[in-house]
Amino acid sequence: MKIFITGICGFVGSRLAGQFALDHEVFGIDNFIRKGSEMNKPLLEAQGIRVITGDIRYPEALEGVPKADWVIDAAANPSVLAGVDGTTSSRELMDHNLVGTINILEYCKKHGAGMILLSTSRVYGIKALAGLPLTIRAHRYEYDAGLAPQTYSANCSGQGITEGFSREAPLSLYGASKLASEQIALEYHYTFGFPLWINRCGVIAGAGQFGKADQGIFSFWIHSYNEGRPLKYIGFGGDGVQVRDCIHPLDIAALIQKQFTHHQDDSIPRIHNAAGGIAHSMSLAELSSWCDARFGVKQIARDTAPRPFDIPWMVMDSSAASGRFLWQPQRKLPDILDEIAQFAQGNPDWMSKVT
Repeated sequence: MKIFITGICGFVGSRLAGQFALDHEVFGIDNFIRKGSEMNKPLLEAQGIRVITGDIRYPEALEGVPKADWVIDAAANPSVLAGVDGTTSSRELMDHNLVGTINILEYCKKHGAGMILLSTSRVYGIKALAGLPLTIRAHRYEYDAGLAPQTYSANCSGQGITEGFSREAPLSLYGASKLASEQIALEYHYTFGFPLWINRCGVIAGAGQFGKADQGIFSFWIHSYNEGRPLKYIGFGGDGVQVRDCIHPLDIAALIQKQFTHHQDDSIPRIHNAAGGIAHSMSLAELSSWCDARFGVKQIARDTAPRPFDIPWMVMDSSAASGRFLWQPQRKLPDILDEIAQFAQGNPDWMSKVT
């Protein structure tokens, strides 16, 4: 089988490419805008993976790309602050995350290729997430079912939010670009008949990630500890109680492998959460405690001022994907953190290379 991966030299794209190249022919495209992505090109080529330099925002970049059986769309600006932080304009964000996806859908239409769209937890509404019934226990927010309003009963529990949770604006420009991409991908699927799965991923983490404070937080935190860089708890009382779940890219690869061969039936939902869930979740304060034990105690600054796109608790319930594809994340959070830490200790100047 031939697999075409967009954003192939990014963290997720490169890890998926290396895994799938063990059993399939893999090639991909990257525009190398993300600092650090250029380091992955020779590593992929050493595995016999063809890397095309091109920008999917422009249709002509895909004209010479060979026919594939499946496309994995891993190309995106993944920052929730994109379009408003001064580093990327709002138009550039939409071109990357929406126009680029449309061009890939046209490729799938032309070649009859199936598509795996990697989406995000940030398609869920900020106001609804901010209104979750949460209690602070042991340095973290926890879902409190006793405080839950009736409106959340079907779409959220202590296991996380489900695919039916509110997607009402505001989401962030980033979240809106991905939600729009999901909708357009569904319309192409139903209109032109090629296979499609959409995976809403939680925080993906592992060794070699280009972590930043606004995305890739687990890697960013661990590398910052290792390199002695300053860190700050922002919002939520400045206590670091905000919670995220975590999943390894190879567990995403395992899900995608099952989706490649799963029977296509339009009675089956096309969209699934793909995340670590409550068993693989951690607050920033808990992550700091883990880092204190690994690297030595560090003082974390506090800033109690809230930010517009911050949310207190993002844990996704992936039970629909687990039931549909007989899939479960296999890599436990402590093992993922240890993998990142070992990489950080072996690459003590990593942050200067990728930020």
